[in-house]
Amino acid sequence: MRWKLFATLSETVGDNVVEVPVDAEEPTLRDAFDALLAAYPGLESQVLDDDDTLQDHLRILSDGEDPFHSATGWDTDVSDVGELAMFPPVTGG
Repeated sequence: MRWKLFATLSETVGDNVVEVPVDAEEPTLRDAFDALLAAYPGLESQVLDDDDTLQDHLRILSDGEDPFHSATGWDTDVSDVGELAMFPPVTGG
């Protein structure tokens, strides 16, 4: 699965685009996310709260769409997705 990461997330993994294998026949967003964290454990403290949920300020997109608003969230099928993206909020002017 191709992940595009932004800001401090890309700094943590050393690149802004990474390919992470997902070991599931019909992978969900959760499968892809878990595979990303397994491949880059340094991300865990940056993306998970103390109760192992995604921090509220982070956004994940699946081919440019928010799967938590336009699909079924963590259960979204990502088998045909070209790119997942994760980023913190962007501020500035």
